[in-house]
Amino acid sequence: MNFSGITYIMMAFGVIMLGLFVTLIVLIIRALLKYIKSKDVRKEKAETRKSLGEALKGHRTRCKMTQEFVAETLGVSRQAVSKWESGTSDPSTSNLLALAKLFGISAEELLKEVEV
Repeated sequence: MNFSGITYIMMAFGVIMLGLFVTLIVLIIRALLKYIKSKDVRKEKAETRKSLGEALKGHRTRCKMTQEFVAETLGVSRQAVSKWESGTSDPSTSNLLALAKLFGISAEELLKEVEV
């Protein structure tokens, strides 16, 4: 192989590398544009997703119930309900099922509102 053959190989390699670089830049730009366009969707998801405590408080107030009423119905203290709503602690599985039933929704519906 002579000098001109090596030159052509190096030029071909350079063209391939340039092509790969341009392709990578195009893919990055497309990804960024898609991310920017999804801003409204991301914002909506952030607003609809909430903590378990926020979901519990929202359903309690929607049903016009006090923390005392919920506590008496479930057989727990008002402080326990307050801790669940503030996020200090979480209700047990049996209490979570009872809360969903009390609020007239399924436990699945309640948990779908909660951010993981």
